[in-house]
Amino acid sequence: RYKVPSIAFINKCDRSGANPFRVINQLKSKLGHNAVAMQIPIGLENEAEGVVDLVSMKALYFDGDNGEIVREAEIPPNLLEDARTKREELIDAASVFSDELTEAILNESEISSELIYSAMRIGTLQRKITPVYMGSAYKNKAIQPMLDGVSYLLPCPSDVENVAMDMDNNEELIVLENDPEKPIVALAFKLEDGKYGQLTYVRVYQGTVAKGSIIVNIRNGKKVKVGRVVRMHADQMEDVEYLKSGYIGALFGIECSSGDTFTSPGTNVTMISMYVPKPVISAAITTKDNKSQMAMAKALNRFCKEDPTFKSFVDPETNETIIEGMGELHLDIYVERMRREYGADVTTGNPRVAYRE
Repeated sequence: RYKVPSIAFINKCDRSGANPFRVINQLKSKLGHNAVAMQIPIGLENEAEGVVDLVSMKALYFDGDNGEIVREAEIPPNLLEDARTKREELIDAASVFSDELTEAILNESEISSELIYSAMRIGTLQRKITPVYMGSAYKNKAIQPMLDGVSYLLPCPSDVENVAMDMDNNEELIVLENDPEKPIVALAFKLEDGKYGQLTYVRVYQGTVAKGSIIVNIRNGKKVKVGRVVRMHADQMEDVEYLKSGYIGALFGIECSSGDTFTSPGTNVTMISMYVPKPVISAAITTKDNKSQMAMAKALNRFCKEDPTFKSFVDPETNETIIEGMGELHLDIYVERMRREYGADVTTGNPRVAYRE
């Protein structure tokens, strides 16, 4: 839909029935991706220990309570042959995008990690190949190499042509320039309610959003003065004076909705609205007492505002509160946040069926 270069991550490799190579085949057959494994697992289900990096040909283990310690080791002997075979498949797929890599293969020269990543990056940016990583997000296993893949393979702001709709010219598409001196065009893509009020995450596509500057919300035409500007580093904030084109940051005190476009006064363009997929899973959620009920209501109101893929409503027939999202893990995270951040004593279950005569 948006022609965004992508990599894939196969989650839950520690769960019963996990088979990442079946998923890779489904990526090819059902989604039409030229999916190529960047790793193979070291054990699956209850025996999941780590992954073999097919680029460096090293085994990676993830120690510590939360998998935060990455330990590099030699590949287990029982996986060495499989790793060599899968590495050859990776190199063959990558060689299509690099004459230098093809020449190295023909000359039987040593193939460096840089050469493989360079070829894979070209194919990824052209959306002709999909690198595949695997692990367990919940246990933070093999997340670090996937994040390295984001850095190595996905585009920087100057690699991608971004467009907006010119509202003064029948919504004609115009190309935005990655130039900090041009008029501002920024997209609010996430909202978060914190102790200092609403925090609005923005991606600046053109121009510079500086502290004290005036920006316009194209959806409602309201002018807003930019107050505090921060860049986010996990849960830490760094105060900055400005966000240049290509930057992602956050603004305090800006009332808006997810998907709103902000511009300089006089620049009447808007980013293309985000597509919000329909929820794929639902659960009934209940509380033990009135205090938890109030806390849950407050939490649900916040979560629905922050995340357009998370929805909640009261079923008029069963009077149950229903939450909907994009997967089991998606709902589990929000339920855990209700308990941890709001002290809500909640339980979940399958929605009841309303029978009619």
